Amino acid sequence: MDYDVLILGGGIVGCTVAYELSKYNLNIAVIERDYDVADDIAVANTAVVYDGSETSNAVMAGLENIGIGLVKEACEKFKVPYKTLGSLRLAKTDLDIEKIKDMYRTARNRGILGVEILDREEILEIEPNITDDVKMALYSKNTGIVSPYDLALSYAEIAFDNGVNFRLEEEVNSIQKINKGFFVETNKNKFKCRFVINTIPDEIYVYDSNKIEEKEITSQKNMNYFLVENKLEKNTNTIVIEVVDDRSFVINTPMITGGNMLGVKNPKRLNIHEGIHYCNKILPELKKENISDMIREEYKRDEIFIDDSELKEGYIRITGKHYGKHTIAPAIAENIRDTIVNLLNSSLKKDFVDKRRESYRFRELDKEEINELIRVDKRYGNIICVCNKVSEGEIVDCIRRPLGARTIEGIRKRTGAGFGNCHGSHCIRKLINILAREMDKKPSEIVRSSKNSKIVIGRIKEFDEV
Repeated sequence: MDYDVLILGGGIVGCTVAYELSKYNLNIAVIERDYDVADDIAVANTAVVYDGSETSNAVMAGLENIGIGLVKEACEKFKVPYKTLGSLRLAKTDLDIEKIKDMYRTARNRGILGVEILDREEILEIEPNITDDVKMALYSKNTGIVSPYDLALSYAEIAFDNGVNFRLEEEVNSIQKINKGFFVETNKNKFKCRFVINTIPDEIYVYDSNKIEEKEITSQKNMNYFLVENKLEKNTNTIVIEVVDDRSFVINTPMITGGNMLGVKNPKRLNIHEGIHYCNKILPELKKENISDMIREEYKRDEIFIDDSELKEGYIRITGKHYGKHTIAPAIAENIRDTIVNLLNSSLKKDFVDKRRESYRFRELDKEEINELIRVDKRYGNIICVCNKVSEGEIVDCIRRPLGARTIEGIRKRTGAGFGNCHGSHCIRKLINILAREMDKKPSEIVRSSKNSKIVIGRIKEFDEV
C-alpha cells in the first residue's frame, strides 16, 4: 500500500483530520485540487465559534459544544487569535420571546452551560448600543470569534511537519475497491491505500453513487457578508443575532483585527442595498459608505453528515456544509481519529511535535520587539501593506513556511496584506513581485487564486519592474 489513509480534500475538516491522525504511526496523504489548503474558508479574518445553543439540530449542537473547547485549546497552543465575546439572540416580539425561551430550555436539557435569558435592563448592561425595540435576549457567554484560516493552516502545518504528505493541485478522478483497500486515481498519480476519508462536501465518486442516497435539497442558501472597517458611533461589542423570518437572519460580529462583519443568511444573493436593509435591523446607522467589502458563501443545508456505512470496507464520507464548520471540525476529527486508530491498531508517535513554527505579526509587536526583529532581518522594516501594517518579512515568511502561499489570495489570507481600505491598490504590485521572486517565476505567471486567475496578462513595455 502507498498510504494507510488517504484524505480527499484539504479544507478545514481535511486539515483537522490530518492533524489528529498525524499523532499516530500512519502513512497519510491529503489530496487537494486547489493551490492552497483551507480554500473552503471565506476571505474574511473572523468566524464565530458556537457553543451549540443556537441550533435545533441535536447532533450539530453536540459537535459544537465539544468543538468550542477544542478550538479554544488549539488557539492557545498554536497562538491563533481567539476572543470570547458572548452572543445575544434578540427578541422583539412576543413570538420571538417564546422562541428564545424554547431555545433556552433545549440548551439546558442538552447540558450546554453559560446560557441565560436576559430582560432589556440586563441586555443594556452587556450591550449599551442595542436597538430600542429589543425586549429580551438569549445570552450565551461562551460564544467567541476566531481567525478561521489561521486555525486551519495551523492544523495543516503541524500535520505537514509530522509527516503528512499534502498533494496540492491534484484532483481525484476515480475510487475503486480492491482487496484490503482502495485504488485511487488522480489527474497525476495512482495510489493504493487502506482507508479513504472523503471530506469534500457533496462530492460523489463512482464508488459512492450506488451506495449513498442523497438527502433531498429543498433550497439553496446564501450567507452574504458585509465588512465594516469604519467605526460607527453606535456599534456593538458582542455578537448580536436577529432572526428576520423562517428563511433569514442577521448576525453582527466584531472582527479579530477591528471593525465589524455583518452576515445575512438569505435564499438569494443580496446586493449592497438589500444587505444594508437587513443589517439596519441591528445597526440602524449603517450606510453604504460604511461597507468596505462584500463576501458571499453558498451552501445547500446547515448540516454536516458523517457517513460511516462503508466503514468495514475502509471508507468514510463527510458531506454537507455548516455555518459553524470551524467549531465542528475538531470534534469530527477526533471522532474519525478514534475510529481509524482502533481499526488499524495504530500506536502514538514518540516524536510527534505539537507545536507550530514561530511567526511574527508586525502590527502586534511593540517598538522594542520591532527594532529587534529588524536587526535580525531588515525586510521586517519594509512595510508593504500600509493599511494593515504588513511587512515584507511577514510576506516572505508566509511563502517559505510549510505549505507556503503560492497565490496572492494565499498571501492575503495568511498576512492580511491587501485587506485594508484600499483593497490592495497600493500593495498588489509589490505582492506580485515578491511572490514571483520567491517562487522564481515571472510576474505574469502569478495568479490570484487558481490557474485561471492571472493578474498580469503581459507587458506593454519592458521595465525593470512590473
